[in-house]
Amino acid sequence: MTFKETGLKPEIISAISELGFETPTPIQQETIPFILGSTQDLVALAQTGTGKTAAFGLPMLNQIDTDSKATQALILCPTRELCLQIANDLESYLTKTKGVFVQAVYGGTPISNQIRALKKGVQVVVGTPGRTLDLIKRKVLKVNHIQWAILDEADEMLNMGFKDDLEAILADTPSDKQTLLFSATMPKTMEGMVRQYMDDPHRIQVARQNIGAKNVAHHFYITQARNRYATLQRLVDAFPNIYAIIFCRTRRETQDIADKLMVAGYNADTIHGDLSQAQRDSVMKSFKNRNLQMLVATDVAARGIDVDELTHVINYQLPDDPEVYIHRSGRTGRAGNKGISISIIHSREGRKLGAIEKMVGKTFEKQLIPTGKEICETQLMHLVDKVKTIEVEHDKIEQFLPAIYEKLDGMDREQLIKHFVSAEFNRFLKTYKGSPDLNVKGRSDDQDEVARKGRGGRRDREGRKTSKNYTGFEVPMGIKHRMNPKRLIALVNEQTDSNDITIGDIVIKQKFTYFEVGAEYAKRLEEAFEGFEYQGQAALSKSTRKPEPTQRSKRNKGKRDDNFSSKNGGERGFSDRSRRNNTKNKSKGKPKSARKGRKRR
Repeated sequence: MTFKETGLKPEIISAISELGFETPTPIQQETIPFILGSTQDLVALAQTGTGKTAAFGLPMLNQIDTDSKATQALILCPTRELCLQIANDLESYLTKTKGVFVQAVYGGTPISNQIRALKKGVQVVVGTPGRTLDLIKRKVLKVNHIQWAILDEADEMLNMGFKDDLEAILADTPSDKQTLLFSATMPKTMEGMVRQYMDDPHRIQVARQNIGAKNVAHHFYITQARNRYATLQRLVDAFPNIYAIIFCRTRRETQDIADKLMVAGYNADTIHGDLSQAQRDSVMKSFKNRNLQMLVATDVAARGIDVDELTHVINYQLPDDPEVYIHRSGRTGRAGNKGISISIIHSREGRKLGAIEKMVGKTFEKQLIPTGKEICETQLMHLVDKVKTIEVEHDKIEQFLPAIYEKLDGMDREQLIKHFVSAEFNRFLKTYKGSPDLNVKGRSDDQDEVARKGRGGRRDREGRKTSKNYTGFEVPMGIKHRMNPKRLIALVNEQTDSNDITIGDIVIKQKFTYFEVGAEYAKRLEEAFEGFEYQGQAALSKSTRKPEPTQRSKRNKGKRDDNFSSKNGGERGFSDRSRRNNTKNKSKGKPKSARKGRKRR
């Protein structure tokens, strides 16, 4: 099928032909004829990078009534970047069409400008839920004549907490409109919205076009959790021409990583929800113009970033949801280019990696973190190649050569090369002088394969050495921060990249937690937490005094609610109350809570 066979108007065909559109993608082949020929609601499941904007945008624009200035189509999406991208794409489809106006509405910019544009008459509105609802409440955006309500990245809007806003917006639209829902996944919350706001929708699901793409290689590097940033820096230095998005989980982490990269002299910046729209626009302009080599972003903030030439996507941490990895990796290897999706993991993430491999349909390649010597050699050869291939403007440089020759008089060829290289290269030599090996020791490829397949991950406590001598530590997180023994043990395991540290008593107070580890592990724990902070405080500090249990605990005659024990190689610890509820009845083999049916307080 070609676009000419879809039934679109000649002026739209002409516009998209100039954009290089020739053959519809699978999702476009399914949706364009359907939307053109039916008013039935539609649920379409397709991944990022499959051409969803054109899939709903082209047939919708094809049917806009140019004689009416009323808003006829409302497109909702989760982020400002995606909102602007959709609006720009729609306008590019309309270059040969007169009388159709598109307006993007989103937060972070003055609402007055958007109000003025809407009052002039706009047939198509693309908006984020919060700003759209605000304009509806102000009675500036009138949705009583809406013929198409389109929800793009619907799953992400629900994940971001826009469910109430979406329901409020849809409640004001006509019941006879056509609702088009585009999403990568179909969570249960979305099924509820489909039943409530859609009438017997037709369903389309296309194959994940960007999963397992031949142009994308998937690599992973294993290191200890405390060495993640050092590993990232080495990978960046190992690819001198890198042009990448680095994905982090939180806004705070993105800012922290970007700050470290910029202080170290890299062309990097960050994009996240705390930036103003002007700041976001400035960063995105620099990145798209390749004035920035690296953009550090959260998954939400990266929605709407549309760059075809990315060489790498770097997962600073693996996402919890394999679907998120698909979104990330699909941003490289586009438009016929090759790309690499890199994941920095620690040794206990084998199962998570295995789940992602299964979904992608590829076995990821384990790579060794480059040594300082290897990086210096790579950078040196890159410098030499750059000098060798640089274009020399003879007419402009000739006038300066006599003075240069005079300055360099007395230096032979070998000296000149050494000085020249050192001028550009000393930074790497200094950075990686005596640098340690960041690869995790003691694991074979076979062991990695077993872990990724979900076997060998159980912890065997039999014969594990225990220690009678313990060292006390504190972390600045307590009951107020929802700290519990499980979270504490996970924190220790994560930072030390092991699960063999003997943990003794744990006392959880309101604002901090005291815990003990075997004395032989104390130094390793301190090294693992070195340099880490939590809310401006050191994330770990030594403590020589064990705090007393709460008064309530004393009244319970030693049945302590906030003093937990987790001994013998990291065994999970529970409060006495939770331990009672999980004690099996010797006669019936059931927990007491199940036998008596009593409620936990």
